[in-house]
Amino acid sequence: MKTITNQQTLQREVMSDEQITPSAIMQTGMGFFAAKTLLTAVEFELFTLLADSELSGREIQSNLGLHDRNLYDFLDALVAMGFLQRSGIKEIARYSNAEDVNLFLDKNKPTYIGGILEMANNRLYPFWQNLEEGLLTGEPQNETKLRQKPLFETLYADPQKLTEFIRAMGGAQMGSFMAFASQFDFSGYTTLCDIGGAGGYLSAQVVMHNDHMRCISFDLPQVTPIASENMKNMGVAEKVTIQPGDFFTDDFPKVDVITMGNILHDWGTNDKKMLIKKAYDALPEGGALVVIENIIDDERNKNVFGLLMSLNMLIETEEGYDFTAADFNGWAKEAGFDETYVLPLAGPSSAAIAVK
Repeated sequence: MKTITNQQTLQREVMSDEQITPSAIMQTGMGFFAAKTLLTAVEFELFTLLADSELSGREIQSNLGLHDRNLYDFLDALVAMGFLQRSGIKEIARYSNAEDVNLFLDKNKPTYIGGILEMANNRLYPFWQNLEEGLLTGEPQNETKLRQKPLFETLYADPQKLTEFIRAMGGAQMGSFMAFASQFDFSGYTTLCDIGGAGGYLSAQVVMHNDHMRCISFDLPQVTPIASENMKNMGVAEKVTIQPGDFFTDDFPKVDVITMGNILHDWGTNDKKMLIKKAYDALPEGGALVVIENIIDDERNKNVFGLLMSLNMLIETEEGYDFTAADFNGWAKEAGFDETYVLPLAGPSSAAIAVK
């Protein structure tokens, strides 16, 4: 009789106005369908192809060398997800990019962010199938697992992988860098050093939005040629100095503002504290440390991407993890900073700022 009662209760719940459905469970559980479809379109450079013209399905097929089977399923799935626009159906259809895709996924535009999606497709996608092992062992599940070398040692030893990684990081952070460069008050500052500056994109955005600023992009010597070429191509080489150095062993340059874009989350607590203290020692009174990350909300229940990125640090690093504003506040105060605050940027990203 108890079983019947439970079934009747469940039936009433299902038939009620506030219906409980498995939609969210299924959408997330099968989310790799949508992810892999978008990543494949980026890999094919479909959005670059459609950046300048509207094309039919057959024209797209011819340009990309696609098979007949499921051609329109692939294209129309991208329409349904909002990445493509379409007039007509199937054989008479004409396809074009959605506005955001045209801005951010056309390889020929400086706003291209597809590098992170390329890396997701080529590296991260297969590694994430070992998340279970990572959670059981606490060990990285990337190249380190096979070669017994840390992630950055592996990347920096391979010029092709290093270039892909730098493009990926630049793409992932471009929106946040642009927001920071335009929203942060630089009126009291003239110099900035971006620690772990990679391709120099943050420094470039700062000088493009703030004419009085001069920047240093500080990273390992292997990165120097890539960053120098980027600054030349972006027309800011006279305002951005590319300085080789190791942020673990070398002193930070003496500047008014020190930035770190997705640097701290790569490392464990002790290294996080060490890097924050080095920034404090290099800054003048009134100087600012700016940490741009996917800062997790203090309640740890809102910034989904920040929490998932922290899981990605499990996959990719030996000790890295993402953190909350409260975590950063504690570390900064321990280093000697007087004040901290958070500046929301683009999407799930924020700037955690400490003032000396």
